[in-house]
Amino acid sequence: MPNLKEIQQTLEQVQQSQLLKFWDELNEEQQKKFLQQLSSIKLEEVNDLFQKAQASLTEDVQKLDNRMNPIPPEQFGSEKNVSSQVLEDYRSVGLEAVANSEVAVLLLAGGQGTRLGVEYPKGMYSVGLPSGKTLFQIQAERIRRVVALAKQHTGETGKICWYIMTSGPTNQTTEKYLKKNNYFGLNDQDVKLFQQGLLPCYDFEGKILLDEKDSVAQAPDGNGGIYRALEKSGVLEDMRRRGIKYVHVHSVDNILTKVADPIFVGYCIKKEADCGAKVVSKAGPTEAVGVVCQVDGRFQVVEYSEITEVTANLRDECGNLVFSAGNICNHFFTTDFLNRVVTEFERELKLHVAKKKISYVNSSGDRVKPTKSNGIKIEKFVFDVFQFANKFVTWEVPRTNEFSALKNADSVGKDCPSTAHRDLLNLHKKYIEKAGGKVICDEVEISPLLSYAGENLEHKVNGKVFDTKTVIYSDEELLNNGISNGTNNW
Repeated sequence: MPNLKEIQQTLEQVQQSQLLKFWDELNEEQQKKFLQQLSSIKLEEVNDLFQKAQASLTEDVQKLDNRMNPIPPEQFGSEKNVSSQVLEDYRSVGLEAVANSEVAVLLLAGGQGTRLGVEYPKGMYSVGLPSGKTLFQIQAERIRRVVALAKQHTGETGKICWYIMTSGPTNQTTEKYLKKNNYFGLNDQDVKLFQQGLLPCYDFEGKILLDEKDSVAQAPDGNGGIYRALEKSGVLEDMRRRGIKYVHVHSVDNILTKVADPIFVGYCIKKEADCGAKVVSKAGPTEAVGVVCQVDGRFQVVEYSEITEVTANLRDECGNLVFSAGNICNHFFTTDFLNRVVTEFERELKLHVAKKKISYVNSSGDRVKPTKSNGIKIEKFVFDVFQFANKFVTWEVPRTNEFSALKNADSVGKDCPSTAHRDLLNLHKKYIEKAGGKVICDEVEISPLLSYAGENLEHKVNGKVFDTKTVIYSDEELLNNGISNGTNNW
């Protein structure tokens, strides 16, 4: 059990003694629990953290226009600007890495579906596809299909380990859900859950707030908490033990994500990059999406709020936006780079700070729910390590093929279930028609186990007309589900 006297001394040193104000009112079990929580917090860092947070609040109001430059052409690749042969070359390199079990997928899945109107992990959400598949199922099945494509390409059966970063509120539910569904066909030994960390919440004077008399107010440390969590959870060591060299990191809420995309992975490998970002061209100058660019010669993501309207509207001689590389939280890292970040740079990560209404216990012992902002929450972002890369590259892909975010309820009308549903089925329609079929119904879905990116469809769709709600399944699914005609119609 943690030592009370040592924690008291540390709290005094960091001027956070107020946290033990109600110690004598706690029973033995509460005291034990509270000591464990306090000992898990790096108390020596708390004042430094708050000072950095304050500095960050000041910096955020400064515009970055005069310090920005677009991505140099030699570090910017685009799917639309390269030949089919070059794409196939990248794809081949990526599939070989998969076949050699050198590629892992790391899913950022710590968010609950609160904005969607549900209280369970966002990965368990279904956007109402004909198959009823959830985000987790779609992404797991894409992993299985990539492994199958790699075997088809090389003759070797590789493995992709699926690392899933959860949070305190989502971890147990996610684990139960995946186990109940037999990990959607993945080997349970190749699915590893780990939790992102928590950071204390502060008042505006730098004092850590109590959530209860026996509990510090904490909040998830953002998707940038991945780096500390990788080390603390032993995931980096697991990657080393498995011989994993490359990691595809992406958020759970993009229904079009090409999980372990062999073209993206192959591009980064060919460019000898240790860090890469997949981007889409901004829909317009005012789209509120961060852009990947250089600031003072170092790569980073600049939010729309950090630049003036003039800079957002800058165009080149061809009429294209100068700052157009929209960040979609889709990244490539080598494991060597992740190790360097963890050992050398994690504490240098920028803090992103928000003033929030934070429930707390006041000096009288009463729990207060404030009606206006009374403190700050701190988080880190996954992309803030770009600046530490020895070789950073970007890869631009068509938005209609690879990016449809799921963040809001349908009432918002944007980045919501109905738009995710529409965008995925529009993409599937395009695949079917390219393979010789005709789609005259908006509800035709292709199983990820059948086709990853439009391949392997001709024998299922060529010459056929799809005029009713349909799922086009893989042979494996047909066998398991007892379906005889290759599709399931309603």
